[in-house]
Amino acid sequence: MERNEWLKKNTFHHSDFPGIGELAEEKQKRQLSISLCIPALNEEDTIGKEIVLLKSELMTRYNLLDELAVIDSGSDDATREVASAFGADVYLSSEILPGEGEKKGKGENLWKAIYQLTGDIILYLDADIKNIHPKFAYGLLAPLILREEIKYVKAFYERPLVMSGDIRPSGGGRVTEILVRPLFSLFFPQLTVFLQPLSGEYAVRREVLEQLAFPVGYGVETAHLIDVLQLYGLEAFAQVDLDQRVHKNQPTRDLGKMAFGILQTFLSRQKKHGLIEKMPEIGEVLRQFQSKGTEHEQVEICIPVEERPPMLEVAAYREKFSKR
Repeated sequence: MERNEWLKKNTFHHSDFPGIGELAEEKQKRQLSISLCIPALNEEDTIGKEIVLLKSELMTRYNLLDELAVIDSGSDDATREVASAFGADVYLSSEILPGEGEKKGKGENLWKAIYQLTGDIILYLDADIKNIHPKFAYGLLAPLILREEIKYVKAFYERPLVMSGDIRPSGGGRVTEILVRPLFSLFFPQLTVFLQPLSGEYAVRREVLEQLAFPVGYGVETAHLIDVLQLYGLEAFAQVDLDQRVHKNQPTRDLGKMAFGILQTFLSRQKKHGLIEKMPEIGEVLRQFQSKGTEHEQVEICIPVEERPPMLEVAAYREKFSKR
C-alpha cells in the first residue's frame, strides 16, 4: 500500500467511529474480548482518575472492556493501593511468570501483560494521562473491531509543552522529531506515515503481540513498528487522532537516555532483519556530562540491550493459551 493511500484509508479521527454502545455491540457480534493494560511506576497522582473514568464508562455503562488491569513495576508510592481501591486488577510485574525472572522497564510490563491478561485484543494506555477521556480507549479499539485486516493501532495527538489559550504545537515529541523520524526517513520510509511513532497508547491483536520480541526498555514502540511492518506490511496498521494528550514532560537529560535506548533497538532490528551488513557490537554505555562551576564530570550510564522473546516461545504461555 502506498503511503498516501494509507494516510487516506488508515488514518482516523476518534469522532469518525460509531458511539461506544454501537462499538460494544459490534464487539459482541464478533465475539471479541478486550483487555486494558496500564503499565505503571509511581503514578499515584493520575492513575485513580484514569481507572474511575474508564471503568465506569467502558465496563459499567457499556460493555466495551472485559478486563482492566494495572501492571506495576514496583512503585514505592501508593500507585497499587489507589488502583486497587478504584477497581482495577493489580499485578506486580515481578510476580508474573516468575520462572522467567525479573527485568526492569516498561517493555517488561507490556510483555508480561500478554501472559497475564486474556483478551483477544490488548489495549495499552500510559498511567500519566492528565486529560484522560474514553476516546483514548474506544478511538484505538474501533478500527480493530470494525476492520478485521487491521492488527495494530497507534494513537497520535497534540502534545503541548505549555498550555496557553488555543495554541497547540503540532508534531511528535522531541525524541520523535530529532531521532526517530530522521531514522525512519532514511531506513524505513513506510513508517514515516506515523505522526506519533513513540506514543504509549496503542491497541493490538493478541495474534500479533505473541509473535513479537519485546525490548525491556525504551525501544519497545520502535521495535513493534519495524517488526509488524516486516511481518504484515503497512496495511496492518492504523492510527487515530485523539486530539490532545496532557502529561508531564521529561528533562532533556532523560530524553537522551530514551534516545540512546531507541537507537540501540533500531540498530539491533537492522541486524535482525539483515538490513545492514557487518553490524558492529552495540554499546550499552551512554556518556553524559554534569558541570559545577568550571569543573566538568563525565557520567556513564549503563543501558543494557535486553529483550524478551516472543511470548509464543514461552512454555508457560503456550500451556495457558493452548498454543502448540
